[in-house]
Amino acid sequence: MSITAALQVASHLTHQAPLPGRGETRRRWQVLATLAERDLTLARVTEAHLDAVAILAEAGTSVPAGTTWGVFAAEAPAARLEEHDGVLQGTGPWCSLADDLSHALVTAHTPAGRRLFAVDLAAGRAAGTVEVETGTWHSRGLVDVPSGPVHFRGAPAEPVGEVGWYLQRPGFAHGGIGVAACWFGGAVGVARPLLTSDRDDPLTRRSRGLVDLRLQVARLALDAAASAVDTGRAVGAAGELLAARTRSIVAAACEDVVTEVGHALGPAPLTFDAAHAARVADLTVYLRQHHAARDVAAVGEMVGELLDKTGPEETRWPW
Repeated sequence: MSITAALQVASHLTHQAPLPGRGETRRRWQVLATLAERDLTLARVTEAHLDAVAILAEAGTSVPAGTTWGVFAAEAPAARLEEHDGVLQGTGPWCSLADDLSHALVTAHTPAGRRLFAVDLAAGRAAGTVEVETGTWHSRGLVDVPSGPVHFRGAPAEPVGEVGWYLQRPGFAHGGIGVAACWFGGAVGVARPLLTSDRDDPLTRRSRGLVDLRLQVARLALDAAASAVDTGRAVGAAGELLAARTRSIVAAACEDVVTEVGHALGPAPLTFDAAHAARVADLTVYLRQHHAARDVAAVGEMVGELLDKTGPEETRWPW
């Protein structure tokens, strides 16, 4: 799907997709997973836009009609973005679709700490205060979703929430799990040729069963997380741990699916089926938003802290 069409879908879903934590989180993530099964570029664009919609709703404001949004909150050692007197100066890394979106939520350093700001990208591009660096995106997955640096040269910025609010709010964890719902949908799409294959030999049955089990684990993790979000059990440290666990469970399941489907079907789909080859490449890149061993180690650290805080009678099952 073209980026223009994907942005139109994202904009259409602004008021159609449920907000997280309001009783229909499972349906919200089903929407994202369904889009991802069809087209991961579409899901990647829509997830970022809907995340921005949810963040602004959490801050008590709404998205203007007809606008399309991204969230630029990554940091890199060689790039620093600062806010002074209502404008942004510096470079933001990993700014997906900055040349196509109308607006973005951007984190920047202030004298008091990191803070979230709303930026009119379209106006900035026209005025020369937002310069998108092109030619840096050489990915073979999510080819049409370039995520390169953006240079801000006095771009007007409207504060969203207080200093530190972006990372501390309950919705930060909820948004991270929404990305995992996209990974899951992408893995279902990758698995579809194997699950619907006419092959009926023992090895194919074994691969089909393994893939089905991995997808069920991921789906159950997402369902449980949605329930926790909607019942108010995913806030603070509990929300952070839930997001880290869910993302790690889903990412591992999706990576297993990609590997098992490749082993079962061989090179033909990757070389002669353009849609399947693109889907595998897209999912492989998208999954790298999960930081593999580093994120799993973070789960271990959080679990260790949880164990330290529980009494002896609770240590058998403190979570």
